[in-house]
Amino acid sequence: MAAIMFTDMVGYTALGQRNESLSLALVEEHRKLVRPILARHNGREVKTMGDAFLVEFPNALDAVRCAYDIQRAAREFNISLPDERRIHMRIGVHLGDVVESDGDISGDAVNVASRVEPLAEDGGVCITGELYGQVRNKIDLRMSSLGAKALKNVASPVEVYKVEMPWESQVADGDLDVRRVAVLPFVSLSPDPNDEYFADGLTEELIDRVCQVKELAVIARTSVMNYKGAKKNASQIGRELRAGALVEGSVRKASNKIRVTAQLIRADTEEHLWSSKYDRDMADVFEVQSDIAERVAEALKVQLLPAEREAVQRKPTESAAAYALYLKGRYYWNERTEEGLRKAAEYFQKAIDLDPAFARAYSGLADTYSIMRFQGSAPARESGAKARALAEKALEIDGSLAEACASLAFVQDDAFNWEESERLYRKAIELNPSYATGHFWYSILLTWLWRFDEAVEEARRAEELDPLSQATSIALGQVLVYARRNDEAIRHLQERIRADPGFASPHFILGVAYFYGGMYEKAVEELRVAISIEGRSLSRPLAALGWCLARLGREREARETLEELKGRKISKSVLGALYVELGEREEAVRCVQEAFEAREPGLGWISGMLPLDALRSDARFVAVLERMNLPTGRL
Repeated sequence: MAAIMFTDMVGYTALGQRNESLSLALVEEHRKLVRPILARHNGREVKTMGDAFLVEFPNALDAVRCAYDIQRAAREFNISLPDERRIHMRIGVHLGDVVESDGDISGDAVNVASRVEPLAEDGGVCITGELYGQVRNKIDLRMSSLGAKALKNVASPVEVYKVEMPWESQVADGDLDVRRVAVLPFVSLSPDPNDEYFADGLTEELIDRVCQVKELAVIARTSVMNYKGAKKNASQIGRELRAGALVEGSVRKASNKIRVTAQLIRADTEEHLWSSKYDRDMADVFEVQSDIAERVAEALKVQLLPAEREAVQRKPTESAAAYALYLKGRYYWNERTEEGLRKAAEYFQKAIDLDPAFARAYSGLADTYSIMRFQGSAPARESGAKARALAEKALEIDGSLAEACASLAFVQDDAFNWEESERLYRKAIELNPSYATGHFWYSILLTWLWRFDEAVEEARRAEELDPLSQATSIALGQVLVYARRNDEAIRHLQERIRADPGFASPHFILGVAYFYGGMYEKAVEELRVAISIEGRSLSRPLAALGWCLARLGREREARETLEELKGRKISKSVLGALYVELGEREEAVRCVQEAFEAREPGLGWISGMLPLDALRSDARFVAVLERMNLPTGRL
């Protein structure tokens, strides 16, 4: 007994007749896209037949989840491509008995699956009644019956179900998906300007509530906060965020009373789909948030599953005072400055003191220590241990908190427990598929482990959910660089710079991409731009500049750069890479060993850092990689 999947590329035969070379290239892209997803869901690739896959799964649930992930990945892959370069697939899945011989499979189940696949629409998945009976109520995807279908060479009609994809409801012009939602910053109308934190906090909390509706894709806070105070109309914001529906509103807080207005707008037509006003006590703020999320789902014709409704209605704390302190903590945490993080830690701790069962406050405090650790404003080992304990406490209180799962996954790097880290990231994403940070951090882990196709997929998903975020966009560029897909990385980073040239980080990563591609003069140019934007205090671009100068034979300038970096707060592994370029391998190995002993945050990047490849013949460097459970071969 096995679950059998057939996939097929739509229009492949016709394309092959028109443009054979393009059709062959698309088949190769299709295989690169599908194979990593099969592996993640325990799928065994039995064989490929031209543009088709025959895949076997040990259970029905893995098969349906895999089919959904394949279509989601194909949709994301197609977003920025012209029509002729897009991959279009149909998928059919059946559950039944198979006969295996020499690695191949045959039998009635294989025949049925092959006949069900053509019933799926472009980008769709069809499953049989046998499989539906195994997965109903076990997966957060809706399925609708297409009735009993007569299939060729199958004796009796087979009940077929269509898997409803969350993105299928499109606006009339086909450009914007109304189930892709942006919660815009709520306007503060409070008489006290110090209450602005409450409006920002309400925005962030509403994003979290709407994220619980898994049929909706929800834009991340980082992107929507770009519109705070902006004078743009709904259609313009919708186009920039590629969001078909916008939630906007205002909040007035006075003493323990709040007044909240909210409305849902269709971005393409600026039609108001729903609006309401709430005059409540501060203690009722959670009911207001829940009601808004439920009304948004109702207006967009999304039927909440029981688990989703429970998540939307769940109160994070019974203490209004603790909640207000938590919102202040998040307000300062989002500043990401040393002073802001210090204040955030104080407010999160005060929230915990008022309500020791407030899971989100523990998670917020864990995130604070994690950021302090990466910024170097707190001792790495001490802050990492605190972050781990706090995230574990948050999950002990509320095991369904996606942020806490990601927080705990994030600090596994000091123990190099990548298996546990991956489990936690995947759980975070399962709990909240719209959690951009979870996808972003997971892509970094996959990059360290050289699972580049999966890393690119996760980074693209993070960027789709947080399209205006510098961090997620740069993460995608960095993954492409480490995967040695330099041409793609360069195109992506150039596009980001054209859109917003005033940030240093895209120029920095573009400089690294040029370095990896052997274009050292161009690398120097981009790195100097990054340094000019942020000043020479920015250590990583300065170290990368040293790499390039050394490769160009400008040793004196490279050594001057090294001297400038000595004594600074800089990653020892990055500094070690500069020593490699200067031919000082003993110093380079020493730097890497020191970074390992100090549990330097982000040390996993050494797995693909190009200058350090020269050390892979050194047993001491290989020993560090082995102790970190990282790949030891060569890319």
